[in-house]
This record gives sequence, C-alpha cells and structure tokens, in this order.
Amino acid sequence: MKKSEDGTAVVMPSDQTGKRGRKAESGHLKKKKITGPRRSFMLVTIPILALFFIFNTLPLIRGAIYSFTNFRGYGSYDWVGLRNYIDLFSDARVGKSYLFTFKLAIVTTIVVNIVSLILALGLNSKIKFKSALRGLYFIPNILGALVVGYIFSYFFTYIVPALMEMMGLEGTNILASKSWAWIAIVIVCAWQSIAMNTIIYISGLQTVPEDVYEAGAIDGATGWQKFKSLTFPLIIPFFTINMVLCMKNFLMVFDQIVALTQGGPAQSTESISYLIYNNGLSGGQFGFQSANAVIFFVVIVVISVFQMKFLGGKEEQL
Repeated sequence: MKKSEDGTAVVMPSDQTGKRGRKAESGHLKKKKITGPRRSFMLVTIPILALFFIFNTLPLIRGAIYSFTNFRGYGSYDWVGLRNYIDLFSDARVGKSYLFTFKLAIVTTIVVNIVSLILALGLNSKIKFKSALRGLYFIPNILGALVVGYIFSYFFTYIVPALMEMMGLEGTNILASKSWAWIAIVIVCAWQSIAMNTIIYISGLQTVPEDVYEAGAIDGATGWQKFKSLTFPLIIPFFTINMVLCMKNFLMVFDQIVALTQGGPAQSTESISYLIYNNGLSGGQFGFQSANAVIFFVVIVVISVFQMKFLGGKEEQL
C-alpha cells in the first residue's frame, strides 16, 4: 500500500501477484504455441512415425531377433545364438550370390552413369524438341520393374533368337546361358534406371553458370577439356547422388531377376535379395536368411557411407 500526493491510499500489487501474472501470461503464450501450426505439424508427423515404426522398424527388429533362432517361418523355434551368422560364411551358395550381386551392381552402376551423363549433356544442349525428348527418355522409369522384366523376357526368349536366325546365326536364348544371362539383367536394369539418373544430371548441368563456360572459352577450353575441367567438377554432387543410389538399388536387385531368370540357370543369377526371399519364405530357412538379411543390411550401409565419404572428399578438394 502506498499513499498518493492527496493522501489517498493506493493498493499496489505485490511481487508475488506480479509473478503469478507473468506466469499466467507465459503459460497462456505457451498454450498458444502448442495450439498453433506446431500442433498441426505434430498431428501430421505422429501418425507417419507410427506407420513407419509398424511397417519398417518393427519388422527390422523382429527379423534381427529371428536371426538368432532356427525359425522356419512357421511353428515353434529355438534359440541358436550366432550359429546362423557363422554358417553364412561357410555356405557356398551365399558366397556365390554375393559375388554375382556385386558384379552386377558394379557393372550396371558404371554403364548407367556413363550413358546417363552422355544423354544429359545432349538433352541439355540447344537442340529441338528438348522437352519432348526428356519426357520420352523418362518413360521407362514410370513402368513397373516386373512389367519391364516380363516384356524383356519375351524379347530375349523369342525375338532375339528369331533375329539371329534371320542373320544366319545360331538363335539361342541368352537367359538360358550361364555365361550370358547376367548380361540380360544388366541391360534391363540399366534401361529402366537411366531415365532418373539422366534427369538428375540435367538438373546438375543447369546449375552451371554460363560465365564459367565463357571464361573457359577465353582460356581455350573446348570439347573434352571443357567437360573435364569445368563441367564435371561442378556437377560432382549430382554424380555422388547417382553413384550412391545406383549402387544401393542394384545391390538390392530383385524384380528383374524374378521376371527374367528366377535365379537360374543353375543359380548363376541368384542375387542376395532373391536368395533371402526364396529360401527364407519357401525354403524353410527363415532364421538363417534373416541373419543373411542383417549382414546384407550392414554391407549396404557400409558401402553407402564409404561412397559418401570418398566422393564427398573429392567435392571438398575441388
């Protein structure tokens, strides 16, 4: 309480009352923040995280648990510890599938990136019908992998041998050859993947300013020298993205093998993903192939991280 100049008593709010008022005001502000856009974002994010956990994380955890058992995919099971992981390194079929998968992934990644970059350079130049050609080249990426695989299976089985016979050669189905079947898978995987990689490279080429090329022209850079010294160093981040995505996707190749060879002939085109699916679900090796899947997951993560670190270091050097 305080007296004014005319002697009238004036009641002043105490410190505690002021603190309570400030707390109430701050609490009101906090409530307003929670009920604003942040609350809407939370309401959208929580269901997505729940679905991701249920359909992605939870099966991954359960698969890791089954890898320590002799589970056949049905019935009861016993814990076997690390026996599945130890047996993986002595299984010749598993080793063969890893060698085939790495060979396929490396060759296809190189082919796809070379062809995609050449196409991107052409489609980024000053040519007629540039937009129409980009749309045309992107069509393979729209089609499903199984659909594309079955179409090419018919092509390799019937059309290619007929054409070879017309030219006087021996018409054979390359899908039935242990030496050539993997080439057919490379062709199909590359044909469908080139589209997306080309679009990514075109996006990278469009970020290169014209001033760079003008300065290079003054210094006499033309043709291959222009690409090597100016264009490629500036699009290396896009090259990194394509390399990582290609290697990851081709290591996980599955649909094309189902449609073309189903792992044959004589298991010569059996990828790791197809082996895990085939023997895990119908071969009674669910626990064993779960261990294979865990190892395969670690391998893909390690390769992707190595690629990012190595190519990222090249970006910093440039």
